[in-house]
Amino acid sequence: MKKPDTVVQRQLDAYNAHDLERFVAEYSHDVQVFRPPQPEPVLQGMQAFSEHYAKNRFTLPDLHAKVLNRIVSGNIVVDHEEVTGLDPSPRHTVAVYEVDDGLIRRVWFY
Repeated sequence: MKKPDTVVQRQLDAYNAHDLERFVAEYSHDVQVFRPPQPEPVLQGMQAFSEHYAKNRFTLPDLHAKVLNRIVSGNIVVDHEEVTGLDPSPRHTVAVYEVDDGLIRRVWFY
């Protein structure tokens, strides 16, 4: 079985390579993305998820995420990231990934 932090690292490597196919391969077909405090997912399902990243992220040539700190607890991986290429200055974010059966099922972005 794939270790949760290995799955999360592979999706991060694909994100930084702007490789949509490799990126979405690390996510479950019923992926849910949350942006608290909103209780409902902002993205749900593989089609909406892959379309969002194809149109709104991987079109940005300078997009890059760097992990500043990673915590792993069971099937939960928490990354403190510095993301460049979205805004004029770097954006710091916390991403909480829930990995089930070797795929990322839910993500919360803070």
